[in-house]
Amino acid sequence: MGLLGASGAIVGTVAGLGEFLGYGMRLISGKITDKTKIYWPITFMGYASNLIVVPLLALAHRWEIAALLIILERVGKGIRTPARDAMLSYATKEIGRGWGFGIHQAMDRLGALVGPLIVFCLLGSTNNLRISFVVLGIPAVFALAALGFAKKVNPYPQAAEEQKVTFSAEGFSKAFWIFIAGAGFLAAGFVDFALIAFHFQKKAVLPPAWIPLFYTFAMGAAALFSLAGGKLFDFFSKPVVLTALVLGMLSVPCVFMGGFSTVLIGMILWGIGLGMQGSVLRSIVAHLAAPEKRSVAYGTFGVVFGLCWFIGSALTGWLYDHSIALMVAISLFLQLCSIPFFLNLKMEKSS
Repeated sequence: MGLLGASGAIVGTVAGLGEFLGYGMRLISGKITDKTKIYWPITFMGYASNLIVVPLLALAHRWEIAALLIILERVGKGIRTPARDAMLSYATKEIGRGWGFGIHQAMDRLGALVGPLIVFCLLGSTNNLRISFVVLGIPAVFALAALGFAKKVNPYPQAAEEQKVTFSAEGFSKAFWIFIAGAGFLAAGFVDFALIAFHFQKKAVLPPAWIPLFYTFAMGAAALFSLAGGKLFDFFSKPVVLTALVLGMLSVPCVFMGGFSTVLIGMILWGIGLGMQGSVLRSIVAHLAAPEKRSVAYGTFGVVFGLCWFIGSALTGWLYDHSIALMVAISLFLQLCSIPFFLNLKMEKSS
């Protein structure tokens, strides 16, 4: 959006709003999924939106249009995520949820790694960002085809884990809400890549064509941590969470206050933090929520995480326009606030 004239505050606000609406949609989608058990149709609907929205970014000539499409893409992700994560939680019970979610997150990040590489190559040869967005619609078609095959193989994913016949009237456990509070502070302090890319462009930290390449490095780090961290989480849950949290925090000063080499290190650390969110945090939800409440639990987690992400993104975007040093300090403070909650978290498996 920066190329279309948006300011740092606008970039941060749009990124945060997109995440908030996307995560908010997860609660609605989660409730519908738990009630109807139509896991596959809801998942299909969410993935299909990407197939439509991403290529349309190539037609955006105003930052307002680009912002709307970015938000719609996030909403589509919000629709599919609770159903998808619930299916993953059922399927990974036997192999270990950290490992199972880690594999999924690694595959997701590998896809996110290939995408920027394609953009990098296309920008180098055509210098046209719009062509890149059109080409990125092709993998979405293959994703839908793979999803259709998975449905044929396993049409009733909930059968993998025994569930109660009726819903409990009780809410979630105290441990679940402690986790939610910690995740909220983490989300508020974690800087969105939209603002990072805006910083790279505005301050000429990197040539424009190198920005997707550095994002690729971050996705590679996220994929590797998702596998290693997810596997280790099944044996050493709390140390893995805290280590990833601290490494992710260190990315902020590296990315916004460093030179070329320091920025590269910062993006790798940022990727580790992102990988932790996608694998370890989702595994914790599965441990703390009973099977019959799993989709709603993911939706609740999504709403709080998204709201805090939105507030944090808007705040960091506004602070960036006034003082980068203050923005870095506030980001670090918010993430530090999450540590006591994770330290006090007691992991209890639900069944």
